[in-house]
Amino acid sequence: MTIMTQPKIIYKRGHVILVLFPNSNLRTAKVRPALIVQSDNLATGLPQLIVAMLTSRMFRANHPCRVTIELASQEGQASGLLTDSVVMTDNLATIAESEIDRVIGVLPMDTIDSALRHTLGL
Repeated sequence: MTIMTQPKIIYKRGHVILVLFPNSNLRTAKVRPALIVQSDNLATGLPQLIVAMLTSRMFRANHPCRVTIELASQEGQASGLLTDSVVMTDNLATIAESEIDRVIGVLPMDTIDSALRHTLGL
């Protein structure tokens, strides 16, 4: 009998994923979109990724550490998101790859990198 295994998915910086994202109390979590912000060549040997939370609560926009993604834009169309959203680089989490449901899209990192520099003081 031959056992078929799925090829290991290679997650990349800029992928928009659906993932079990922890709430700030670290006791609960919910499946939500997130953006992979970790370097592609980090190579820690751990099956985990650093991600930024995405929210559809647009009142959270308009801060230097947050990036608005509008569905009507080219970036929005490529993101796989269902609504206008905000990338919150001030809400980062390290998540296990096993908690990722799937990749739904991709976002360019230039504006997000600027927001990350603001968040982390780089």
